[in-house]
Amino acid sequence: MGCGSCSTGGCAPAGCKSNGSCLTNGCSKLDVYDWLSHMDMPSNYKPFNIIEIKFKGSRKEFYLNTENLYLEAGELVAVETTTGGYDIGHVSLTGELVRMQLKKRHVRTEDVVKKIYRKATPTDVDKWKVSKDLEFETMHKSRVLAKELGLAMKLSDVDYQGDRTKATFYYTAEGRVDFRELIKKMAETFRIRIEMRQIGMRQEASRLGGIGSCGRELCCSTWLTDFKTVSTSAARYQNLSLNTLKLAGQCGKLKCCLNYELDTYMDALKDIPDNVERLETLTGTVRHQKTDIFKKLMWFSYPNDENWIALDLARVKEIQKLNKDGIKPEFLKEELPEKDKPVIAKVFDYENVVGQDSLTRLDNKSIRNKKNNRKKGNKPKGPGNSQPQAEAGLGTRPVRQEITPNAAQANQAAEPSAERPAGTSRNNKRRKNFRNNNNRERPAE
Repeated sequence: MGCGSCSTGGCAPAGCKSNGSCLTNGCSKLDVYDWLSHMDMPSNYKPFNIIEIKFKGSRKEFYLNTENLYLEAGELVAVETTTGGYDIGHVSLTGELVRMQLKKRHVRTEDVVKKIYRKATPTDVDKWKVSKDLEFETMHKSRVLAKELGLAMKLSDVDYQGDRTKATFYYTAEGRVDFRELIKKMAETFRIRIEMRQIGMRQEASRLGGIGSCGRELCCSTWLTDFKTVSTSAARYQNLSLNTLKLAGQCGKLKCCLNYELDTYMDALKDIPDNVERLETLTGTVRHQKTDIFKKLMWFSYPNDENWIALDLARVKEIQKLNKDGIKPEFLKEELPEKDKPVIAKVFDYENVVGQDSLTRLDNKSIRNKKNNRKKGNKPKGPGNSQPQAEAGLGTRPVRQEITPNAAQANQAAEPSAERPAGTSRNNKRRKNFRNNNNRERPAE
């Protein structure tokens, strides 16, 4: 059966758009895998009469199955409430695993007194869906009332009871809030019983859901059930930058995942020496810059030197012990004898190696091709030489000219633009050649 809080109209493992706030078993909201469901129980086995029921958000409670109803995970049932009436929830777990959940939550079997009335009828389901549709509008109206009274609180969620006779308002605030006047106004406006419940920032993120910086749904809204304290020391032990913008989650508090690898880092830090801010050598004092916890390396540097020197933990402890005895080593690293030093292979110079040719070799080749074309009388193509020589008034006789690479570059730089009249550059070349020929035929004095 699909739930009404999904925007897709029904729950599917990859189709839920409510970020884990669905009430069915398909959205994986704090689900428990029943690994005993496919096992055959003994013939004289008596089913466990306590059932785990899941409601909106992360709320789960235990109820007695006094009527011995056959219930499966995901079914809607009508259950007893402490304030009268009934509520609608989904069956999340049955069988022997409920015993383990009771033990995990430190709940005794004799403390479970509320009962399961019946399986939800179509009338119950319709009434429950209507009440869920009113939650969004009710929350916004209550926010307006709280703002008019000037209360320093934030209403984050509303949960209607299945029979629509009671609503629980969840809010966050930094301190205590006197909301007696607010309850009176809300009771007059909505005509229902009002319950105010203060929650923390982490619980608010758990109820609302969202996407974390890792790209997945928030752990608190999918599987995390207990919220342990996260301190900045967890970030320090892991050598993380103490940037609150990066370390804070959707709730504004430090991310819960900072505690996931803390034990591993604490075990690795046992071998790393403490108070190694500086080491004394004959060359000078070196300061500690960085530590690679898992590679067991520590980096040091001399003053006004950008190069860091990596030392293993054994060498650091050795130098630390020498400094304690008043001895300063000459070098940070131990120099290897000549026979133990690695042999560096001789690099021979090869010609025409790929990647060692001149970057301008293709340009020189194009210049030589232009030179050969002009020697043969072929007119090079260019933007300023698109017209025939007959149209330019120069005749059909080609002009021969020796072109050097420097001259070619000068000609390319002085290429005529589109506005220059055709034949101007060619006439200048003819005048220059004429002067050179006259100078060549003049007899020596």
